[in-house]
Amino acid sequence: MLRKLSLAAVIVAAMIVAAPLAASADESAGTIYTAVDYPTQVLWGDTHLHTTNSLDARILGVTLNVADSYEFARGDEVVTSSGHKARLSRPLDFLVVSDHSDAMGVVDRLISGSPKLMASPELQEMRSDLISGGAGTLRAIGAITAVLIDENYSGPLLNQEVMRSVWDDYLETADRYNEPGRFTAMIGYEWTPTQSGDKLHRNVLYRGDAESASQMMPFTANKSINPQDLWKWMQRYEDKTGDKVLALAHNGNLSNGKMFPVETNPNTGFAIDAEYVRARARWEPLFEVTQIKGDSESHPALSPEDEFADFETWDRGNASLAIRKTPEMLPYEYAREALKNGLKLERQLGENPYQFGMVGSTDSHTGLSTADENYFFGKFTHEEPVADRMNEPMVDNGMPDGWKTWEMSSSGYAGVWAKENTRAAIWDAMQRREVYATTGPRMTVRFFGGWEFSEDDASFQKLASSGYARGVPMGGTLQASQDMGAPKFLVGAMKDPLSGHLDRIQIVKGWLDAEGVTHEKIFNVAWSDPDQRKMLQDGRLPPVGNTVNVADATWLNTIGDAELVGYWQDPEFDASQPGVYYLRVLEIPTPRWTAYDAKQFGDTPAAGTEMTLQERAYTSPIWYSPDAK
Repeated sequence: MLRKLSLAAVIVAAMIVAAPLAASADESAGTIYTAVDYPTQVLWGDTHLHTTNSLDARILGVTLNVADSYEFARGDEVVTSSGHKARLSRPLDFLVVSDHSDAMGVVDRLISGSPKLMASPELQEMRSDLISGGAGTLRAIGAITAVLIDENYSGPLLNQEVMRSVWDDYLETADRYNEPGRFTAMIGYEWTPTQSGDKLHRNVLYRGDAESASQMMPFTANKSINPQDLWKWMQRYEDKTGDKVLALAHNGNLSNGKMFPVETNPNTGFAIDAEYVRARARWEPLFEVTQIKGDSESHPALSPEDEFADFETWDRGNASLAIRKTPEMLPYEYAREALKNGLKLERQLGENPYQFGMVGSTDSHTGLSTADENYFFGKFTHEEPVADRMNEPMVDNGMPDGWKTWEMSSSGYAGVWAKENTRAAIWDAMQRREVYATTGPRMTVRFFGGWEFSEDDASFQKLASSGYARGVPMGGTLQASQDMGAPKFLVGAMKDPLSGHLDRIQIVKGWLDAEGVTHEKIFNVAWSDPDQRKMLQDGRLPPVGNTVNVADATWLNTIGDAELVGYWQDPEFDASQPGVYYLRVLEIPTPRWTAYDAKQFGDTPAAGTEMTLQERAYTSPIWYSPDAK
């Protein structure tokens, strides 16, 4: 075990650079090197962060602005809104500051007394309420919320001159902090339709720079809560600027059955048709599968045979709990079910609207991208590290069963296989879905599918070169190939040096049968301590064990392995059935952020508080299509 861990750096290097491609020679320098034409590095970032420009973050106390967020993400020390000195032990490679487009920056300018806003008696009263605290602040929040879901509102809170100024300031800051090769400040915003607390939000991510992004103002939910209108705005933007944009759908677990519709568009009441599926497939290549507000991979009610499905589950209702969850909502909220339903819609309508890649991000409203369990700063400023925060309401809405802070997840990050650390390279990787999600740890994960792999390819020295030369990476599609048998897959994962060893790599398969019924099955492909842990007859594995000392918030890497690699051929393949495959990589149990809080502050966790977890990664899928395209 220790010998393997000491070789991790060597294995990473082999995994990245080994490539039997044509050698290039620089005769004048006398050197020869092997050139590769595929991504050789995984870049880590957050695609979902809020600052003072987001009205809810500002109302709830955040004081960090866009520049502060970039500085923190790239490794500089900042002072948080609650007065802590904070610094990431490992900087991020990229960041998307994605503030809400509705009234972007207006509340911040309102609180600061902007003369342009103070000319309005309505906003003078609103400002007085906001800064008064207590009932006045709650009244102002209610008034602001009502405005933003009213498509007919055109009053002073949506001051176009102020919003234009804020957008221009943001773009200038993003370009100033963007350092190609070192740190990427990708431009983006959040489109935030929220009806009764149902979360159907999307982040819009730009490939280009401020010059392009400045030509059109961001789309707002005040103009429309229908995603089809957002997609039309995206088309207009590309037509006008020549730049490119994509949309990233947020966690679906709080959408109350509306994120992944299969029959009716919940925003219009019209049937899901060919136009809808084509547009969604075109504009939404990514899904945020894990974040602070829980995990959206699957649910135990949808996957009762999956022993790991009940993970960081939020299923009491939507974000506000105004509408409670019912069982019939669940199939249209979670990634795995959507991936299967996408196969069904493709057969019916000719296009798969749910052929998405998976990323994790924080959705932090503190201006701080933190996803490590021992360094969790919460969603809002009042949840930054302080004694007994875990037992407090996330937002005090007076509901006895409202979301508690301990239920929040210290999650997640996006891993991107990009050729270089630039806006264009990262955006291109997202567009082709060569990305994966983790719940925080920075595991290195590879996944390839093809027809010509052999067991000999399942080594870190050959994984990438064989995978790209004779297959497709995560995010790709395998087309039907005559007489090739079942598809073959290469998998590899390496632990985060600062986190737990690895437990196992699983392939999650979904498929559509001839009758139009979807199915799923989970296969254990590679696992730690194989001499001690044998696969059971039903395909399951014995638990890896647990070394966590909750009282001390520590664990031992005496179980699990530092890296896992494997070769797998689908034993139940039917060439006539479309399918989808993705990896789930599990760590051994480690302390949850609540255990670190209990140790640090001496807190007594409330009944039901989770104190350990098995961190994980989800790759973008590889699809199998029986139809030649």
